[in-house]
Amino acid sequence: MFGDLYHNRVLELAADIPHVGQLADPQGSSLKVSRVCGSTVNVDVKLDAEGRIAEIAVDPKACALGQAATSILARHAVGRSLAEMEAVRDAMRAMLKDGAEPPEGVFWELRHLAPVKDYPPRHASTMLAFDATIEAMRKALGLETA
Repeated sequence: MFGDLYHNRVLELAADIPHVGQLADPQGSSLKVSRVCGSTVNVDVKLDAEGRIAEIAVDPKACALGQAATSILARHAVGRSLAEMEAVRDAMRAMLKDGAEPPEGVFWELRHLAPVKDYPPRHASTMLAFDATIEAMRKALGLETA
């Protein structure tokens, strides 16, 4: 039943998450929690002068799907703007909710999570890292209160 969800590449990504931990003095932080399963992802960011991610730290306490999504995000977040991260989040959400094509470019490995679309209770944990990163960036940019 879950074999298509937890295939080898998803498990490899879940086991190898870069930038795990916390930043000493983040400009923005966000903790997101899935009400369905209790998974959490905390994200700290520092932005450069252009508002792009200069440093990121992630602390996922999530299922393999949430950890795999966090791994892919953390690998490619540095150098990305808020608009780029929102576009990836929106493409990921469309892939899960509407069966749209997976994100492309550096985030192409999110295609490994496409089977999650058939398991709506798993959507929330798969999206946590994206939602937390965007909220942390918005806080760092002064678009949301801390």
